[in-house]
Amino acid sequence: MEIKLERIYQKPADLSGYRLLVDRLWPRGISKVNAHLDQWFKEIGPSKELRLWFGHDPAKYPDFKQKYVTELESNPATQDFLRLVKRQLEKQDVIFLFGAKDEKHNQAVVLKEFTLRQIKHN
Repeated sequence: MEIKLERIYQKPADLSGYRLLVDRLWPRGISKVNAHLDQWFKEIGPSKELRLWFGHDPAKYPDFKQKYVTELESNPATQDFLRLVKRQLEKQDVIFLFGAKDEKHNQAVVLKEFTLRQIKHN
C-alpha cells in the first residue's frame, strides 16, 4: 500500500483509501460531507506561526520544509499519527488531503516524505 496526496478542493480521485486531512485549519468552503474523509488530524499540521511565515511562497519552501520537520520531531501528536498511518497502510492506501493550491510546495508533501522515512526506520 502507499501514501497518496490529494488536494481536497478537487473531485476525490480515490475513495477506496483511508482519507486523512492533514491541514491544521478546515478548508474554506468544503462541507464535512463533501470532504469524504475518514479523519481530520489537525494536530499534525504546521504551527500557525510557521504557516503564516511560509505563506505558500515557493522560495521559502526549502526553509519551510526544514522547520516543519523540526516541528514534527517535537510534536507530541506525531507518534500517534505515525502509528495510525502505519496501521492503515497494512490494509489500504492512505491519502493525505490538503487545501494548498501549490501541489508541489506544501506541508502534505513534507509530511509524506517524513512519514515514509519514519515508517521505514521503525
